[in-house]
Amino acid sequence: MAQITTSGENVLRARAKIDVKELVMKIVFIIAAVIFILAVAFICIFIFVQAFPAFREIGLIKFLFGTKWFPTVEEPKFGILPMIVGSCYVTAGALVIGVPIGFLTAVFMARYCPKPVYKVMKPVTNILAGIPSIIYGYFGLMVVVPFVRETFGGDGMSILTASFILGIMILPTIISISENSIRAVPKSYFEGAVALGATKERAVFLTEVPAAKSGIATSIILGLGRVIGETMAVVMICGNQARLPDEITDGVRTLTANIVLELGYAEGLHRNALIATAAVLFVFILIITLLVSLIRRKAR
Repeated sequence: MAQITTSGENVLRARAKIDVKELVMKIVFIIAAVIFILAVAFICIFIFVQAFPAFREIGLIKFLFGTKWFPTVEEPKFGILPMIVGSCYVTAGALVIGVPIGFLTAVFMARYCPKPVYKVMKPVTNILAGIPSIIYGYFGLMVVVPFVRETFGGDGMSILTASFILGIMILPTIISISENSIRAVPKSYFEGAVALGATKERAVFLTEVPAAKSGIATSIILGLGRVIGETMAVVMICGNQARLPDEITDGVRTLTANIVLELGYAEGLHRNALIATAAVLFVFILIITLLVSLIRRKAR
């Protein structure tokens, strides 16, 4: 009886220790979650509070759709439409270049790549993801800009150059997520398609790829988010001209470039207008995040 009582007490003590550990960990998790939520909320509130004076004084419509950006003249003009258009052009060009290459590379690595080649391609993809953006910008400045200038005309610092470099920069995101999504598709999908008489290409592109479309779409949207938020590489190669472009060989200025180029010396309304530009960029990022959430919810 004494042994049974002792063993029972030991069990109760062990359970009590486990309960205490679980309670401590729950508190730690709650604190971490609260800090995260407060940090996001503080950033949102700070940006929009700082941007409100610019929206109020300039006018939201005039600020968003104005085509002139002259912050240092006697009668300053703050219209960010050229920057919005420049960001959209560069983003669209990067997606046109990066998405097909990234998607096809992901399919190749997931279903066609021999193991010896895969052992080389996978680390190269990871290395590509870890290269700093300033290195991409320097490569674009030294190699791509002269090539575009000699081949397509203009001074080389243009929408085309920025699109090409950013298209390369989003490749690791698209390749990694798309490849993992394709590999996550059950093998029975492929085997069933082949058993019904489909070729390997049809089984992959008409059965597995549609089954992995949510992950592929997520990779594209995350790549889109990186393109919109990229600053350093874009500043070095896009030309930084605050005007509406006529051709893809024209220079542009993106929203991020506009902020980083002028925030160092801006003051007063000029500074508020730059923070308002950041608020517009923040809204774009929020929209992208919501799209990712909707895609994942639809996939479930």
